[in-house]
Amino acid sequence: MVALDKTNDRVTFAYTRRCLAVLAGALIFAGTAQAGEVTGNAALTTDYVWRGSSQTLEKPAVQAGVKFAVTTGFYASAWGSNVEFAPVLSATSEFDLAIGWGRKVGDDWAFDVNALRYVYPGTTVNLDWNEVNASATWRDRAWIGIGHSSNAMASGARGTYVNGGVRIPAGETLRFEIGAGHYSMADALPDYSHAWASGVWVFSPPFELRLTAHATDDRAKTRFGGDFAGNRVEAALQASF
Repeated sequence: MVALDKTNDRVTFAYTRRCLAVLAGALIFAGTAQAGEVTGNAALTTDYVWRGSSQTLEKPAVQAGVKFAVTTGFYASAWGSNVEFAPVLSATSEFDLAIGWGRKVGDDWAFDVNALRYVYPGTTVNLDWNEVNASATWRDRAWIGIGHSSNAMASGARGTYVNGGVRIPAGETLRFEIGAGHYSMADALPDYSHAWASGVWVFSPPFELRLTAHATDDRAKTRFGGDFAGNRVEAALQASF
């Protein structure tokens, strides 16, 4: 996610600290209000691919996240990964901080809404930005989601991202996932589309091995450059707890 807008770093870091404080406050409040559940995940991947584009110049990434959720469905989460953008940006890490609500409604449907803050510490320009997201999942087999930001990818432009996909079980330890997404950008930035297909093997719970083929259209190459967009294959070893 390459951004060109420059912003006062002191403002950026102050806002990031406020976001962290809000997240910590939400966790403390939720924990004191009622019993909750802590879950997490970790992954080693050959390439960090986000919405069709590489965030590590096709290099490996180490990722981990944690989530605290209470019985009413409210939650707070934090997730991190190493990144590598254009050298001039000096970006080395990404942290995604979210507060939201998600739970099953009836036997078939699950819904999720959240406010998400993308944080990139220590960069030469301000890459931090906010997004609101909503998604619906049917029987854990199909999903559709939408995200919107007034400063998409720290570009200063509005952006709306829609995506959907299906999960296809193939036995107790194997499943396939197929999905597609489209990013609509305002203010003369090019829209783009992408798609992916994954095979996931749960070989020793909670561990799973994922192999994913990604593809973007030519407009994504115009937006991000050939080193970030295009066709690529990603392999990841994941664990959940």
